[in-house]
Amino acid sequence: MVKSKVGLKRIIISTGFGLLLCAGIYFYLGRALWSPNVKLQNENNYILVPTNASFEDVVGLLNDQNCLIDESSFRRIATLMRYNKNKVPAGRYKIEQGWSNRTLITKLRSGDQDANQVVINGVRMISNLSGEAARYFETDSLGFLSYLSRPETALQFGFNSDNFMTMFIPNTYEMFWTTTPEKFVLRMKKEYDNYWTKEREDKLKKWNIDKTQAYIVASIVEKESNYDPEKSTIAGVYLNRLKTGEKLQADPTVVFATGEFGLKRVLYSHLEMDSPYNTYKYAGLPPGPICMPSIASLEAVINADSHDYMFFCAKADNSGIHAFAKDYAEHQKNAKAFADWMNQNNIR
Repeated sequence: MVKSKVGLKRIIISTGFGLLLCAGIYFYLGRALWSPNVKLQNENNYILVPTNASFEDVVGLLNDQNCLIDESSFRRIATLMRYNKNKVPAGRYKIEQGWSNRTLITKLRSGDQDANQVVINGVRMISNLSGEAARYFETDSLGFLSYLSRPETALQFGFNSDNFMTMFIPNTYEMFWTTTPEKFVLRMKKEYDNYWTKEREDKLKKWNIDKTQAYIVASIVEKESNYDPEKSTIAGVYLNRLKTGEKLQADPTVVFATGEFGLKRVLYSHLEMDSPYNTYKYAGLPPGPICMPSIASLEAVINADSHDYMFFCAKADNSGIHAFAKDYAEHQKNAKAFADWMNQNNIR
């Protein structure tokens, strides 16, 4: 009887110790799992995990941004959740203040990255587009330029090196940081196809131009005016000149040909430059766009005004608005007024 009581007492004590040990382990792991372990310097903190990164790389990235309150607890839970095995999913991940280790690791382990708002607009050439794209993606500007500037890349999508830019429709797009140049171009082709609806294409038939030509005209319109309400009138002038076989004589194309993009005044010496982009020297459209036009400029060409204007020049009032003319004599008066204003204001 005494022995059985001693045995029972030992069992109770052992069980008690076991329960205390379990409670301690549970409390210890619970704190490591659920307690806040993320501190941020600002509200918009993103971790960019490169392709083929290791767990140690991720720890380094978190430490570089001073995100972890307790690195050792993060490592323990990462082991428990098997996040530290092999490669980790690449991506751009938004993390938030006060996250626990479990929440943070669940996010990083999932590969469920947060998309970038990719703004594509206003660039001049493919080289500029490559630089802009690199701001949003893992691949650097040289990687984008290498792919985008290959003649075979343009040919794959039905373009050439001169007019490939016309495939890129300006807008803001959601894309992942890990998007490759190849996937970027595929997405842009999809957006191009979505933009050029049958209705838009049918409107171009009136002027006997195609999508590529419309984009090139829009690029010239873009550089002629910042005032959207007159863009459809300007587009109509250029389309009238194309229709009648007149040279476009568009100053922005001459600026593009010179490569002096800050040029404020086109001189007679510039007009003599031998370039297919010099529309004072060569009739028809240049071989490609002189910039990526805005949607407003594209729509201005698609919905160009029907009128009899053949000329226009800036008004002599610094408004940025243009004076339109049906004949050369009227245009000369407008041009002289503007030239006089330029001289008076010492604009070279």
